[in-house]
Amino acid sequence: MSQSLCILGRQPALGRAELESLYGSDGLRPVGDEALLIDKEPGVIAFERLGGTIKLCRVLTKIDTTNWRQIETYLAETIPRHLDTLPEGKLQLGLSVYGLPVAAKQLLASGLTLKKIIKNTGRSVRLIPNKEPALNSAQVLRNGLLGPLGWELVFVRDGNKTILAQTVAEQDIDAYAARDQARPKRDARVGMLPPKLAQIIINLAFDRNMGKDEENLSSVTILDPFCGTGVILQEAALMGYSAIGTDIEQRMVDYSTENLRWLSTQNNTSPASTSAIIKAADATTHHWPEEFDALAAETYLGRALSSLPSPGDLQKIIQDVNTIHKKFLRNLTLQTKPGFRLCLAVPAWLIRGDFSHLPLLDHLDELGYTRMSFVHARTGELIYHRPGQIVARELIVLIRK
Repeated sequence: MSQSLCILGRQPALGRAELESLYGSDGLRPVGDEALLIDKEPGVIAFERLGGTIKLCRVLTKIDTTNWRQIETYLAETIPRHLDTLPEGKLQLGLSVYGLPVAAKQLLASGLTLKKIIKNTGRSVRLIPNKEPALNSAQVLRNGLLGPLGWELVFVRDGNKTILAQTVAEQDIDAYAARDQARPKRDARVGMLPPKLAQIIINLAFDRNMGKDEENLSSVTILDPFCGTGVILQEAALMGYSAIGTDIEQRMVDYSTENLRWLSTQNNTSPASTSAIIKAADATTHHWPEEFDALAAETYLGRALSSLPSPGDLQKIIQDVNTIHKKFLRNLTLQTKPGFRLCLAVPAWLIRGDFSHLPLLDHLDELGYTRMSFVHARTGELIYHRPGQIVARELIVLIRK
């Protein structure tokens, strides 16, 4: 069976949960901390919608060793036999290693050896030098490694063997940066939700068994009741979903509307695909008359904190945020049916090395919800956090009882 290899992002548990949500737990197998095997061809994986996977690779073979010298010997013997499959022109070669004890300096030496072997066959080749054991997205994208003459060979330790794969897709870092930084309306006060994380939240809210036409995603409607500046609405639109957004502040509604209008002018995106129903509404009391199939949102994270407040002030912040979430979930319970699925990014506070969670997470059953667990990611791992931040985002997937 053909397999794909996903190289996961900075917080790999998020990527594992996302892939499991989209493709199910069967046929997925984590490989070390940074990769995951999928029993699917790369061509059927919707890579452009994945926020937690940075490289998508086609598995070529499995080598019966983890010794880099032996792997280099294998490549020296094997590569010349595959050069005829490439079109004429200068080959671009890159090497990326995960989980093997190989330094960038050693990889450079191996690359130069392989370059010499390739040149001896009469082919012209350029080696992309490693700064780290794995090439980053910029190096892959800007050196033509995904083109017809590009070879990024990826090596991942799998027990006492090594998976050899070739990269076929890489996260488009320029497109993410443009969607994040070039939007006309941004507001650090309400948090800056990264587009990659918005994609993960949407994918975790996606129920593969909702019975909708997967060939026509516009038949699926995503609700974001805390839409802020519209990042989740933006990513839902780019995935092909219909979207509804509400926010308690009219200013945020205006920001979301303007940002989606801007998005419709970018990359030949049609205005119809980026249209959404957006209006001002309090998520704790509002009745949404429109039908929606799933809910994806970054909720109210509380006051932005640049330093840890006193224990009393922090406790008040947590209690105020907890009350808003309780009211929202109770309101949503009245408007959804059993089995309805939602993903929320809720706050978690880092206090002396440990996360303090919303108190209501221990009482979800009383509110009418079950927290979904994943086979390939532990619940406690699903926290998006950057160094130096006090307020993190904890991703929770809930099923209405």
